[in-house]
Amino acid sequence: MTAPFSAAYRLDGANVTLVVEVCAEVPAMRYWGPRLPDDLALEELSALAARAEANASPAYEAPLALTPQAGQGFPGRPGLAAHRGGQDWASFALLVDVEQASDRLTFTSRDDAHGLELVHALQLSGDVLVASSRLTNAGAQGLQVDHLAAPVMPLPGFVGDVIGFEGRWSGEFQLQRHALSMGTWLRENRRGRTSHDAFPGLLATERDANETRGLAYGFHLGWSGNHRLAVETLADGRRSVAMEALYLPGEITLAPGESVTTPAVYATVSDAGLGAVSRQFHAFLRARPEHQRLRVKPRPVHYNSWEAVYFNHDPATLMALAERAAAVGVERFVLDDGWFGSRRHDRAGLGDWQVSPAVYPDGLGPLIDKVRGLGMEFGLWVEPEMVNPDSDLFRAHPEWVLATPPAPQIPFRHQLVLDFGRPEVRERMYRDVAALLEEYPIAYLKWDMNRDLSQPGGADGRAGATAHVLGLYEVLDRLRVAFPAVEIESCASGGGRADFGVLARTDRVWTSDSNDALDRLSIQRGFSHFFPAELMGAHVGPTHCHITGRTLSMPLRVATALFGHMGIETDLRELDAQETADLAAGVALHKAHRALIHTGALHRIDAAEGVNAFALVAEDGSEALVSYTMLTEQRGYFAEPLRLTGLDLAADYELGVVWPPRLKAQWPLKDGGRFRGAALMQAGFQPPRLHPGTAVILHLKR
Repeated sequence: MTAPFSAAYRLDGANVTLVVEVCAEVPAMRYWGPRLPDDLALEELSALAARAEANASPAYEAPLALTPQAGQGFPGRPGLAAHRGGQDWASFALLVDVEQASDRLTFTSRDDAHGLELVHALQLSGDVLVASSRLTNAGAQGLQVDHLAAPVMPLPGFVGDVIGFEGRWSGEFQLQRHALSMGTWLRENRRGRTSHDAFPGLLATERDANETRGLAYGFHLGWSGNHRLAVETLADGRRSVAMEALYLPGEITLAPGESVTTPAVYATVSDAGLGAVSRQFHAFLRARPEHQRLRVKPRPVHYNSWEAVYFNHDPATLMALAERAAAVGVERFVLDDGWFGSRRHDRAGLGDWQVSPAVYPDGLGPLIDKVRGLGMEFGLWVEPEMVNPDSDLFRAHPEWVLATPPAPQIPFRHQLVLDFGRPEVRERMYRDVAALLEEYPIAYLKWDMNRDLSQPGGADGRAGATAHVLGLYEVLDRLRVAFPAVEIESCASGGGRADFGVLARTDRVWTSDSNDALDRLSIQRGFSHFFPAELMGAHVGPTHCHITGRTLSMPLRVATALFGHMGIETDLRELDAQETADLAAGVALHKAHRALIHTGALHRIDAAEGVNAFALVAEDGSEALVSYTMLTEQRGYFAEPLRLTGLDLAADYELGVVWPPRLKAQWPLKDGGRFRGAALMQAGFQPPRLHPGTAVILHLKR
């Protein structure tokens, strides 16, 4: 449709409403929040927001547009910074076209004086808003783009807290809560990948909101590289969220007619607390076409060879491990690092993706035949974006790496980063990986990335971080088309590349390199704010964790790994008979409840200090699994009662302990007792007395 435009446009999900208003000839979000009544007159929202002129202030407020522009006189952060040699910087694009469908809105604005066009695409998918901005150079000369935000979204002034996600290697997805005040909450990432320490997502809430009550917003940038997140509060009280890919100097220069599109921002909102925000994100991901491939069969239980053999590959040893893995119920055997080239340690071989004849004189065929003969799929570890200086590839093409000469390369795991912005690099890596997939029946690739893009300069001297991510996406897309049955895991020293962008091309995230079950509880809880369980790689690690130095029981390790895409990463030869039996029982329990774990609605529980608790509840409320872990010694003789969430208030549930089996005798409730949902949710139940580092799993059936 074309001008004249309506004053406001509306999109509705089941639980959310978006209202975009045309104000001063630019589109701006008037309302983004819980669902409004269908018959509400949208002009009421404008009337309720009207303000008088403030002292020593402009006669009228420049609108908080989808892209705030310098030419509008907006006093806050601009959504666009572009210029032509210092000219044409004060953009002033005005609305020229609106297209509306039942689930989407597209706004086109133009600035003929400065030669640019802005297009904002807004689509509601379920209760998640997917929003992106496209900038086109409509001028006769090149346009330098310094930054371009996805559509900027308002936050109500009564949203007082922002929750960011910090962390480190082996300690990802840690929540960090801040009270908002005047100014800007800003988080930037320049590591070239999503990063362990600055996940591109945030939550914003009313001050008293928790898992089950209060207004809560969730925002995520679906981008696997450098990014910038900002929550700004102006002196006039207006508050907003802006997210964007962070461009290094000179990365984006548009020739006449060329365009750049931002990564999408994914946003949702609920007045039923943080738990509802997570469930809406999960439902969105589960409805994506990319996710449907995961429903063809149950998510197979993994065995990964890394912490059993490291680089010490021996076919006979690996075949013996495969036998033990199959015996405890494993369905996919993954051969990790060390199978190729001169890769006997981490200082050589990366880039040479040919099976090592010294270690595997007959190739991988005999091992794969053994694995498949035991009824398991075969998976393989690769790291195609990296190269060791001690490799045939680097000796042949030293110019293929990202670098910023004459500055020396920062040492980082004895490896360098191949420049995926170069077509010849992308072609070589695609060809090497495709050759493996063509030769062998490989069902799964663990695609790793073990260093940052510390000095992301291309051979032409220009910054190449953004081009590297786009090049990675291109290679992954090609592999998915050519080998549609092969699953790919996004691993980056653990959870260093976890986002909706890479998950459009992969099937799983390796959540963390730490297999310490106690650390994993907080890591997995943070991860769950945006991602569902079936995308979360979670493994039973060794008895003694080499990262934390802790020694933890098999029942605890099983209870933690069971609630994701379960796997095992330990030397099965070192387990005694009881540990082996417990592990096999844990795998069987996961399989028995796998459908619920991988489709159920997650309800994190606001439990007492020192307790981690959550429930996975069937969508129809017919059953649930409850995890309760005592992290530290309780202060009193007895723990606080635990109130469940997500059940059918009017239904009766049979309650029983399903893990660990040996705890049943200590449970004060009669196993198989019947209890009303309302009682379990409003009064709660008394947990048993537990030692720190002990987990209990309950099953409820209506």
